[in-house]
Amino acid sequence: MRLLVTGGAGFIGSNFVRYWLANHPEDSVVNLDALTYAGNPANLEGIDATRHTFIKGDICDPQTVHEAMEGVDVVVHFAAESHVDRSIEGSAIFIKTNVLGTHTLLDEALRRGDQIKRFHHVSTDEVFGALPLNEGEPFHEGTRYAPRSPYSASKAASDHLAHAYFTTHGLPVTVSNCSNNYGPYHYPEKFIPLMIVNAMRDILLPIYGDGLYVRDWIHVDDHCRGIEAILLKGRPGEKYCLGGYSEEANITVAKQILSLLGKPESLLKTVEDRKGHDRRYSINDAKAKAELAWEPTVPFNEGLAQTVAWFQANEAWWRPLLTR
Repeated sequence: MRLLVTGGAGFIGSNFVRYWLANHPEDSVVNLDALTYAGNPANLEGIDATRHTFIKGDICDPQTVHEAMEGVDVVVHFAAESHVDRSIEGSAIFIKTNVLGTHTLLDEALRRGDQIKRFHHVSTDEVFGALPLNEGEPFHEGTRYAPRSPYSASKAASDHLAHAYFTTHGLPVTVSNCSNNYGPYHYPEKFIPLMIVNAMRDILLPIYGDGLYVRDWIHVDDHCRGIEAILLKGRPGEKYCLGGYSEEANITVAKQILSLLGKPESLLKTVEDRKGHDRRYSINDAKAKAELAWEPTVPFNEGLAQTVAWFQANEAWWRPLLTR
């Protein structure tokens, strides 16, 4: 089988490329990535070039997408602008990449008829909005969409487009909505890697507001396994929620990182809160467990310790990214 992976030089995409090639030795991957600030060729070092073809290009460009999809059986669509703070500062690129880019890919897949056996769209739990602390039914596949940031609104739009192409055209689409990922190759503007690299450099760790913003953390390896299960067992037209059973407040995670690195809590610094900050995310992944026999396997404490150790061992990878 030949897969097209969009955004395959980013954090989750590159981990998925590595995972798929390691676990499916007969398959090959075409990797389409624009190499914007978060796309990094270093994420792909050591990958078998005989089974991995890299194309630098924009998913909004129809000709590039046409060429990348040639001979492909399955599309796994990661490519997206994904940082909430950046979407607050300027949303246009989020609309362009996340909505128009997804539309370009769906159109090309549709034109190819029976060639494309599955189009999997990777999304986020943020499309469901926010939950109050310590209460409220966790997000599930039937939760009403209520995005609260330009980023999550753009992902909600792309989710709806993907589902519409299944309903209207019969394109074999699946969608996954996952909780917050963490692990190796995580770009250091995001919360966990930012806390790690700041602590390693004895720089203050910025904590939004009261720090009691809760996220359900899923290790990127578990997320990759979840996407694999959807591709192999999931039903076209369905969406699947993937979570990590690891709800933690930001302040708690930051303190755990400081402890793992032997750094003092005096490095914590409260900063002005993010606009429209979602208080809590929580995932009910019962459907994935029942239909796909999938569930997360990496306990958060263990995964966080592994992630901290990876950043300690790979300073040559992350330090150049701080100047971007």
